Amino acid sequence: MAQGVEKLKKLLSDASITEIMINGAQATYLEIDGIKHKIDVIFSDKDINDVIEYYFTKVGKNISYYNPYGDVCTEDGSRINIIQYPLARCGTTITIRKFDRQLHSLDDLVAKETLSKKMAEFLIACIKGKINILFSGATGSGKTTTMEMLSHHIPEQERLVTIEDTAELVLHQENLVPMETRTPDKDGKGEVTLRDLIRNALRMRPDRIIVGEVRGPEALDMIQAMSTGHRGTLAVIHGNSPQEITSRLETLILSSGIRLPVEEIRRMIGNTLNVIIQQERFPDGIRRITHISEARGVERNEVALQDLFIFRREGKSPDGKIKGKFKTVMRNYPRFFPEFQRLGLLDDKAFSD
Repeated sequence: MAQGVEKLKKLLSDASITEIMINGAQATYLEIDGIKHKIDVIFSDKDINDVIEYYFTKVGKNISYYNPYGDVCTEDGSRINIIQYPLARCGTTITIRKFDRQLHSLDDLVAKETLSKKMAEFLIACIKGKINILFSGATGSGKTTTMEMLSHHIPEQERLVTIEDTAELVLHQENLVPMETRTPDKDGKGEVTLRDLIRNALRMRPDRIIVGEVRGPEALDMIQAMSTGHRGTLAVIHGNSPQEITSRLETLILSSGIRLPVEEIRRMIGNTLNVIIQQERFPDGIRRITHISEARGVERNEVALQDLFIFRREGKSPDGKIKGKFKTVMRNYPRFFPEFQRLGLLDDKAFSD
């Protein structure tokens, strides 16, 4: 095995490392417990070329002058991003987001204080009840991991279609069709976009559609899929608050070129999307769900949001850990609660502290 690949695999095998950042041949940084550390290991230009050959070229991912950046995932779900010199002025740069092998279920996230037991029970009911959910947060906040842990509660008989730019999701259902976009070749031909894949997924008899990340005009196709009977759609989106997410969705839908009044787009979002899960990585390194909010149609010409659960921050302990509590927002029952009661998925205790 090439020396550069051996160096990288040694770092990948260390379970304490959550992120690996190789800034060309100049420096290498690791993230451990939410804190970045510079290490003595240096990857030469040859080492970096070895890594490109091993992880990208062998799976048909072309990194070249015409395609100077890209992503690929390892078998365990770790994501490798690369951007070549001279776009990265410090030298060809590799960034690896590692998959946490210690996480196997939603109970593990409860133990890590990502959410409370009641929040977990509510979200499991949302999955079983086929509620449309957006997982929101900044890069590295843990939103994709939360979606993966919740996916374990999707009924086995369902047919799942996943749609991603880079195949990152690790799901375990048998009837699973993972799909991945394709970049154009050097002649600008052969591109397959998220919009293309979402439209095709609708013809594949899916029981549930999962979109790895919504960040462009494909937001329109996703919302339309939700509104035409494809209930239980799950998707990831970048944003800092549930309120920001609804505005961002609006902007993304408009970028598709659709000719609809803003009021109609807001009505589509408010009446189709059900729940937004907002997640944040705190300074102490813990990733917490800060809001579980329901979209409740349109009020005063804006998408109406109602918080169901929140994390209330209460200061910091002497060792730097953030103190706080997960709280139920009392008397805020979601519109779909009566249906959940009928199906035996939830009772009144779900919304009591």
